[in-house]
Amino acid sequence: MISSTANAQVKHVSALTKKARYRKETGLFVVEGPRMVQELPRERIRQVYATGRFLEDPSHSGVADGIEDIQTVTDEVLKAMSDTQTPQGILAVAEMYRYSMDDLLETKRPRLLMVLETIQDPGNLGTILRAGEGAGITGVIMDETTVDIYNPKVIRSTMGSVCRVPFLYTDDLAKTLSRLKGYGVCLYAAHLKGSADYDREDYTGDTGFLIGNEAKGLRDETAAMADRFIRIPMAGKVESLNAAVASSVLMFEAARQRRKKT
Repeated sequence: MISSTANAQVKHVSALTKKARYRKETGLFVVEGPRMVQELPRERIRQVYATGRFLEDPSHSGVADGIEDIQTVTDEVLKAMSDTQTPQGILAVAEMYRYSMDDLLETKRPRLLMVLETIQDPGNLGTILRAGEGAGITGVIMDETTVDIYNPKVIRSTMGSVCRVPFLYTDDLAKTLSRLKGYGVCLYAAHLKGSADYDREDYTGDTGFLIGNEAKGLRDETAAMADRFIRIPMAGKVESLNAAVASSVLMFEAARQRRKKT
């Protein structure tokens, strides 16, 4: 059992939890809680840490099925490694996912992509992935100023979708958008200047939704690459929606249209 917070493994996991650069350097990330550990493909797990109390609790049977090596730690040690104030008794270190643009584009069904620019709130990004999986998106593309998808708060918000929805970061968003257009993906910018109501467009073909920063929206240069500006009509005095909510509205409208078509 690991009982000291000065242990090298504890410091390693703590750094993975707190530092995006360290995660990127090592190619590893941390997931916390029984549900997320259960969601992880076993081949990606590098190490699991759990408290003795967690392992002895019969209600947690099955959580660690298929995991050969579990390192037991004290409550204090788990808290030192965790991103949460009240850890759930178990966490895992896992290997990052690696996707290419081909992984996002090569699909038998019409493409449905979310393109995110400078999304800063971890909860927003996690919710977009989770809702996106439910809506049947084929991938998420992010610029480099978008929050790290392996941030523990993002991971928790995805509720496991991070393990199943392909994604990538691009260091040249304009070039990436040009490539998408070259593949026939029609780009729709969710924009306050949109003249077309979102539910009047046809999303049954290859589609990409451009979603901008929570406070500033899309940069002008990015918005200019869209084929269409769309808007979500608002009642009352509301001017715009949270990025994750707006994304969900658009993704599920596309899903509705595609179900109706089939």
